[in-house]
Amino acid sequence: MAFVTTPASAAAAARELVAARLTTRDRDVRGLAFLIVLLLAAGITMLILLTLIVQLVTDAWPVVSDHPGAFITDTIGSQAGKVGIWPGLYGSVFIGLGVLIIAVPMGVAAAIYLEEYANARNPFTRVIMVNIRNLAGVPAVVYGVLGLIIFVEWLEPVTQGETVLTAALTMSVLVLPTVIITTMEAIRSVPQGLRDAGFGVGAARWEVTRDHVLPYAAPGILTGVVLSIARALGEAAPLIIIGAITGLLPRTSLDGPFTAIPMLIYNWSGRPNDPNDPITWANSAAAAGLFLLILVLIFNAAAIMLRNRFERRRVGN
Repeated sequence: MAFVTTPASAAAAARELVAARLTTRDRDVRGLAFLIVLLLAAGITMLILLTLIVQLVTDAWPVVSDHPGAFITDTIGSQAGKVGIWPGLYGSVFIGLGVLIIAVPMGVAAAIYLEEYANARNPFTRVIMVNIRNLAGVPAVVYGVLGLIIFVEWLEPVTQGETVLTAALTMSVLVLPTVIITTMEAIRSVPQGLRDAGFGVGAARWEVTRDHVLPYAAPGILTGVVLSIARALGEAAPLIIIGAITGLLPRTSLDGPFTAIPMLIYNWSGRPNDPNDPITWANSAAAAGLFLLILVLIFNAAAIMLRNRFERRRVGN
C-alpha cells in the first residue's frame, strides 16, 4: 500500500514538529556548558580589567589629590612630587593627530581600492593583501628601526630628525596595516545588493562607493580607527629607537626634541625614590598612565560618537 502525502498534511506535520521542539523540556547540555564557559571568560576578563584600573587609580591618587592641575601643566623635573606631564602630553596629542591625518586617510583609501577596484583574483593583489596582513603582526620595535633609518636619517631635511613629525610618521606606518585590514572587513560586510541597487540606477562605481558603501561601512571603519589610535598612543618601543627624550626637556615644539607619555612612564617607573618625598616615582608613573588612559578615552569617545551618528543614519535610511 502506498502512502500519499499532501502539502496540507506535510505542513501540519511540520507545525507539530516545530511546536514539539519549542515546548520540549530537554536541555542542550553542550550548549549550556559552552555558554557557561563564555560567561566565565567574559567575567574573568572584566575582573582583570577592573583590578588593573583600581590599582592604577590607587597608585595615582597621591599625585591626583595633591596637585592635579600642576601635574598636567608642569614640565619634567627631578623630584617625584613636583614633576609634570605637559611635554609628554604635548607629544602624545600631536602623535595621535598625526596618525589621524596620515594613517587614516591612506589606510581607508588603500582598503577601498583593494575591495572595490582591484581584482581579488589577480596574483599581484593577493600578494599585497597577504603582506598587509603579515605587517600587522610585525613587532613595534621593527617599525622603530624603520623610522630611525627612513624618517630620522634619510628624510632629515623634511622631518628635522628626532621630532614629533618623525614620531607621527613612524606610528602612522605602525598602525597603517590595522587601518587597512579593519576597513577592508567593514567594506566587505556591506551587502552586495546595496551596490547593485546603485549600479541599477546608473551610478558610477565611485558614486556607489561614496554614497552607499562608505556610509554603511563607517561604523566598522571608525572601530578600526579607535584601535589604531589606542595602539599608537600606547607604544613606547618605536619612540625609544627614534630618539624620544627620557630626561629633562627644556621646551616643547614640533621641530625639536620631543617626548610622550609612554616615555615618561617608562622613565619614571625605574627611578629610585627619595625617602623624604611622600610621593614616589611609581605614583607619578601611575598618574601619567591614568592621564594617558583618559587621553585614549577622549579619542575613543569622539570616534564612538561619529560611529553612532553613522549607525543612526544607516538605520534611518
